[in-house]
Amino acid sequence: MKVNRFEELEVWKLARDLSILIKEITSGDLFKHDVRFRDQIRAASGSVMDNIAEGYERGGNKEFIQFLYISKGSCGEVRSQSYRALDYEYISIEKQKQINDLAITLNVKLNNLIQYLKQSNLKGSKYH
Repeated sequence: MKVNRFEELEVWKLARDLSILIKEITSGDLFKHDVRFRDQIRAASGSVMDNIAEGYERGGNKEFIQFLYISKGSCGEVRSQSYRALDYEYISIEKQKQINDLAITLNVKLNNLIQYLKQSNLKGSKYH
């Protein structure tokens, strides 16, 4: 299946889901007094989806792979921050697990896409 837009990528859709989940979870009363932390975890979750989009739009597989690695890093950052939110008692263990499970699933799929692109003969739309 040929992908014509980043919005068609499963990893981008999952990253969007992660960003929405983080926004919902951080909209509660417990986060309103820790604006810096709230903004940090929201920015990290947004970075996951934004880097997938930016890398895709650059049109070359090498650049795309580089941005997918950045997305993986941001995904790890969200996971780490979810533990901090749990430790600060801003979220329940159930919410932390929900974030963690989605972030791990996304990270695995990002890694699979990276490996596919590395082994592919495709060079990206920039080179056609």
